[in-house]
Amino acid sequence: MFKKMSTIAQQVRQVTERVSVASKKRAENLKFKDPRIVAVSKTKSIDMIIEAYDAGQRHFGENYVNELVEKATDIELQDHCDEIKWHFIGHLQSNKASKVLGLPNLYAVETVDSDKIAKSLNNAWERLKKAEPLNVMIQVNTSGESNKSGIALGKTIELTSFIKDNCPHLKMLGIMTIVAYNYDPNSGPNPDFLSLVKEREAICEAFNIPLKDIELSMGMSSDFEQAIEMGSTNVRVGSTIFGTRDTSLKKGTFETGHSVELEKTVKENKSASTSCSQQKLTNSPEETLKNLSIE
Repeated sequence: MFKKMSTIAQQVRQVTERVSVASKKRAENLKFKDPRIVAVSKTKSIDMIIEAYDAGQRHFGENYVNELVEKATDIELQDHCDEIKWHFIGHLQSNKASKVLGLPNLYAVETVDSDKIAKSLNNAWERLKKAEPLNVMIQVNTSGESNKSGIALGKTIELTSFIKDNCPHLKMLGIMTIVAYNYDPNSGPNPDFLSLVKEREAICEAFNIPLKDIELSMGMSSDFEQAIEMGSTNVRVGSTIFGTRDTSLKKGTFETGHSVELEKTVKENKSASTSCSQQKLTNSPEETLKNLSIE
């Protein structure tokens, strides 16, 4: 007798399929890496994470230190999800670095935005005597919004240089951005995505690094397909997999069961996916990026 696939499992499968379709639309010089899906499990329960894991999802992202600590050290989750890979994707204070880095199965910290936090991560990782360097990404505030973390456009080369020269225990995995809220992907290529693409080009040119060695972490539930078409190698997808977030929860706390909004979100995502598949970008990503990518 066949076991009915859970809603979360269905969503993981659908997101994976949509990522695959979007990947095939990339320019040829951007097809060097299959995009990674990071399931953003902020405020979601252990049971929901396990369901996604059982559906094949391995990379998960958390925004809050205390919530990540509680989940990463959960005995049931550790026993069941031994191949899980955690991404820290929230603002990280230097005095919390050791707390995060000591966790099992930490894959990357995506929000390095200063010399201070880079050095704190480097020193903490050195004290842990890890065999491999810690994967980090530089967060870039491409929209210039004052309420967002991240370094300013044009400052990535300086921070990259600092990491290369002063942080031997860090591996510069790439750069990430959180785009301006409510941008309509149907309006054309997102200017924040274009800005991050240019920042990667600048880094690659300055340090003679192949394009494939600097990842782009950009794209979320509402725009990950366009982000992939424009070169993203790391997309952070939350509500499309788990349902909308319960805004009544306090910061750093999470649900104990399934999201009551999940079924509603599934229906909305199906509708949005159908609509998006019938529309095209004003300019194709390949045309827009033709002169922006390093050969």
